[in-house]
Amino acid sequence: MDEKLIPLSALQHYAFCPRQCALIHNEQLWAENWLTAQGKVLHQRVDHGAPETRKGVRFERGVLVSAERLGLTGKLDLVEVHQSTGEMKPVEYKRGKPKKDSWDRIQLCAQGLCLEEMLEHPVTSGALWYWQTRHRDEIFFSDELREETRQVIEKVRQLLISGQTPKISYAKKCDSCSLYDLCNPKLLTRDDSERYVEGIFDEGEVD
Repeated sequence: MDEKLIPLSALQHYAFCPRQCALIHNEQLWAENWLTAQGKVLHQRVDHGAPETRKGVRFERGVLVSAERLGLTGKLDLVEVHQSTGEMKPVEYKRGKPKKDSWDRIQLCAQGLCLEEMLEHPVTSGALWYWQTRHRDEIFFSDELREETRQVIEKVRQLLISGQTPKISYAKKCDSCSLYDLCNPKLLTRDDSERYVEGIFDEGEVD
């Protein structure tokens, strides 16, 4: 892969599982399950809403971004623009509920970094809205989160440039992955070659 822009979605795919990221973006594999289908419907509802202004805040939906220095491109669910200060805040809608790890925060911070580069205006925070809990988390883009996000961007870039797919390593989260059947982590992480060979000889003895 050349130095073309990385989709924002690849960052979360990588944060969830580098192998999933490679299967989707290197091998061009994709499959839906009920989780991804629900997520798609949710994002379509948000993205297709008309822009509006309420209480001094402009709500822009389905905002396209392209940041060449970062090497990222994508579409943001929602950007809130506070008209009195010019402050911008990306808002990402998620199907599930808040997580302990930083998957969602990394994706959101990357959106903020894209807006900063494009508009040359500081973006200090964003928000994650979770459909399952109807809860909104305000996320401050700290130096630590920005650095973590940049590190993930670089790791994703190297993975996609390499064109390689990491080896399988089964974890509990694999069960909720829409690519489970294509990846088949439980089957392929077992080495059944010796048992298979023994089975062939056993069948030969029976015959």
